[in-house]
Amino acid sequence: MRLGHAAAVLAGAVAIGAGLSAQTMQINGAGATFPNPIYSKWFSEYNKLHPNVQINYQPLGSGAGIRQLTSRTVFFGATDGPMTNEQQLAAPGKILHLPTVLGAVVPVYNIPGVTQELKFTGAVLADIYLGKITRWNDPAIAKLNGGVNLPATDIVVVHRSEGSGTTYIWVDFLSKVSPEFRKTVGVAASVKWPTGIGGKGNEGVAGSVTQTPGAIGYVELIYALQNKIAYGSVQNSSGTFVRATVDAVTSAAAAAVNAMPPDFRVSITNPPGADAYPIASFTWLLFYENPDDKAQAKTMVDFMKWALSDGQKFAKDLGYAPLPEPIVAMEMKALQKIKVQ
Repeated sequence: MRLGHAAAVLAGAVAIGAGLSAQTMQINGAGATFPNPIYSKWFSEYNKLHPNVQINYQPLGSGAGIRQLTSRTVFFGATDGPMTNEQQLAAPGKILHLPTVLGAVVPVYNIPGVTQELKFTGAVLADIYLGKITRWNDPAIAKLNGGVNLPATDIVVVHRSEGSGTTYIWVDFLSKVSPEFRKTVGVAASVKWPTGIGGKGNEGVAGSVTQTPGAIGYVELIYALQNKIAYGSVQNSSGTFVRATVDAVTSAAAAAVNAMPPDFRVSITNPPGADAYPIASFTWLLFYENPDDKAQAKTMVDFMKWALSDGQKFAKDLGYAPLPEPIVAMEMKALQKIKVQ
């Protein structure tokens, strides 16, 4: 009898254990490195509220996120450059873009002996990335930075090596201010660079600039702050040189509030406004409107409602700007498009 009782207890324990493991949900996503710091924070905080939900995110770049979502190897994707119409048509179902926060892309540099914050115009940055300006003491840079002792050091251009939403934001801005850049390089997450060396992810570009005297690169603001890399102010459409801050990114988004399209695919680089930082962007999470796994869909809809409300308070400390309230209201309605049953 005792043996039978022990077997019954063991069987019960196994059944309880199986039930517990069945309740643990793992949801996989991949994409942009630009928002990875805040996504990591969000997924950790959400897990504290819901210990049975583990959201795994791989910051592989926006291009990889779109590819993995299209092939359904992940439940959700993330990008800083909206999917093109062609990319959307290539996907096996309709995809919803949901903005999560706003961020800034900044020009970072490593010039030995220069401690001042440099000023850049979009035209000068474009000519550097076109390979037309090749030394730090070039008259075009010197004219903007009177009083700074710029060396004759060669400029080492650093760009992303993979498909990247951060690249998309950067070239989107440069193409708006430089017709030659638009014609030569164009606007895409992956472009053919006329010059420079590649770094993988925002981390790779930040690392290359840090290790390379004379280097210039572009990274999301938090990567410049975390790595303590010098970054310059950029002239906006009003002619003002603006340093990237949360408030300056918020100003950049102001014009988008009244002009946000229903699908949320919008560019806010080089916006109007004297206080607006010109290389700013929304970043998006991507979901199928009719996903295969309805349980995961229901959980991610709940996560998005949390991220769009309580989650926004984590943005500023990580160098991002929270979403404007009218856009949050639009997104809460858009979440209803995701079929959860």
